[in-house]
Amino acid sequence: MSSPFEERPVGVIHDIGYRPYSGPRLRESAVARSLFITGLRNCFGLGRSGKSKVLPMLLLAIMLLPALILVGVLVQARTALNLDSQILPYSAYPTTLLLIITVFVAAQAPTLISRDLRFRTITLYLARPLRRSTYVLVRVASLTAAVFLLVVSPLLLLYVGGLLAELPVGAETKDFAVAVVGAFLLAAVLAGLAALVSAVTTRRGLAVTAVIVVLLVSYTVVVSVQGIATEFDNDTVAELAGVFSPYTLVDGLQVWLFDTDTSGPAGPTSTWVGLVYLFVTVLVVAGSVAGLLLRYRKVGAV
Repeated sequence: MSSPFEERPVGVIHDIGYRPYSGPRLRESAVARSLFITGLRNCFGLGRSGKSKVLPMLLLAIMLLPALILVGVLVQARTALNLDSQILPYSAYPTTLLLIITVFVAAQAPTLISRDLRFRTITLYLARPLRRSTYVLVRVASLTAAVFLLVVSPLLLLYVGGLLAELPVGAETKDFAVAVVGAFLLAAVLAGLAALVSAVTTRRGLAVTAVIVVLLVSYTVVVSVQGIATEFDNDTVAELAGVFSPYTLVDGLQVWLFDTDTSGPAGPTSTWVGLVYLFVTVLVVAGSVAGLLLRYRKVGAV
């Protein structure tokens, strides 16, 4: 009779060639850079599924299409129409297509902010060496860069078309540079507000709706108030009302800083109103980042 100890299987330890990692340890800057690039790519659907690429690429195409048409008309009929400048001013182009910009911001902000909070993957990012403040700044920077690229791409197309149509190079370059600054300011304001709303409302559908409501309803109300105030010759109310919408805020700041034409019913005409526009712009961007930092204080790390 065999012993029960002899029937037990004998375990074997296999050498699978495990070796510990001995390479360089990347610091926070490398993590932040990788997170920024990934966030920027994700805003346009790059590195994601094919379905995720449809909306951002479609919106980018819609942003470029009017600029392409304007360039074609400018190049082909400049002499016949006696044009010495762009058909649509650079500074007015973003406001003209603000609906497209709003949809893009509303669709992509939850992708960067809400999803990580809802599914708690944010705790993996907040493990060392990435700090909460760095994560917030990088996410806002990625969204700002994506919105900036969306807004500035048609402006660049208009600029190239103006040079091909032999418009005055100096005037075109100056107007384009001013528009680029305005596009960056608009991107920073929109990205900050959309990121803050998305951090508060972590469900994607609700976040998209909330961002659209905040951006579009505020613009509609402000333009209505400005129109009524202008009709009753109350210029001060019309000018100050512009600070309550991101689009009229940045447009008015451009009017005051660079003496461009306003895209709305009213813009700042006095120094103190212009300073109010500047103060509110800085307050919105800084306040949005501060609100995000407060929101992420409640998130624990692994």
